[in-house]
Amino acid sequence: MMGINDMDCDTWMETFGKVYSELIDAGVKTIMAGHIAQPAWQRKIAGKDLDDHEILPATLCPELITGLLKEKLGFNGLVVTDASHMIGMFGAMPRSQQVPQAIAAGCDMYLFFNDMAEDYGYMMAGYKNGIITEERMNDALTRILGVKASIGLHKKKAEGTLLPPKEGISIVGCEAHKAVAAECADKFITLVKDTQKMLPLDPVNKKRVRIYFLQGDGRVVAGKLIKDDSGDRTKAYIIQKLEEKGFIVEDGDAVAAKGSMEAFRANTDAVLVFIDQVGFAQYNTMRVKWTMPGQQPWYASQVPTAFISLYLPNYLIDLTMSRTYINCYQDTPQVIDQLIDKLCGGSEFKGTPEENVWCGRWDTRL
Repeated sequence: MMGINDMDCDTWMETFGKVYSELIDAGVKTIMAGHIAQPAWQRKIAGKDLDDHEILPATLCPELITGLLKEKLGFNGLVVTDASHMIGMFGAMPRSQQVPQAIAAGCDMYLFFNDMAEDYGYMMAGYKNGIITEERMNDALTRILGVKASIGLHKKKAEGTLLPPKEGISIVGCEAHKAVAAECADKFITLVKDTQKMLPLDPVNKKRVRIYFLQGDGRVVAGKLIKDDSGDRTKAYIIQKLEEKGFIVEDGDAVAAKGSMEAFRANTDAVLVFIDQVGFAQYNTMRVKWTMPGQQPWYASQVPTAFISLYLPNYLIDLTMSRTYINCYQDTPQVIDQLIDKLCGGSEFKGTPEENVWCGRWDTRL
């Protein structure tokens, strides 16, 4: 779906416009245009009261890309579209029109093909029938070449240094990088609430910990669903780190059904529910999905339970029964290391939640 920014022109200029202006003044060379409409500015620059069905996402809107960004804000660099296979672009007009219209609107480069031969044909047809004018095409080419020249790509190509040596990849994942990742994790992991005062966990007084790990269906990368065992590895690492702290860890996912509450209480001192359900690209929002009846928090009012999101921060809408909730934002080993340390009182939680974390509900704060 198409995103919409419904601010009036003055409010937009004082907020988003201010950000763009400062970036432009600082010399930013490229800007990616989103499939996001801004009706107030489109209508103002068009000089007429457009019907709602005439409102376009920025990537297809000459009033926003050329009129607002390039002319009013004075951006003289390169504009690239957001991913062209996103629905926010598809829904505005037929594909044969939207492909050349993005360039005609003022975008200089087109990000991703849907079908290479077909989209190239649409682009060429748009040039031949005048949707893309000779002037617009030359302007786009000038901007593309200008950005390349400004960062010296032509010189690097002549010198044979356009691509860095393959040996440079060895620095990825080095100890220095891991240290920075750990430092960042220490600062952003957020204890949103602990109204039951469950934390810190003590392996002496709360030695028997049961964990549940809610995984997603996979990740979407470049339009493809990728399923891997990363969730299983993360879960195994969590169990390892908890056991290193001295906890006896039971895998709650091994029991598909609910059972005796008294037996559960007798054998469990605390529960940790990890939510690692990824929603990149395939959903605008993600809701907690319980894959087995036994995972459902039927125990939360009887045994101290912490819900820990390893990805999205707004799961409290589905976890109103929680009294301890933590946002980690990532599921990397460095994040898990810092999280376990904080759960056990080794360091304080330093992250700060924003108001949206409460999802507009009073019961999420309990």
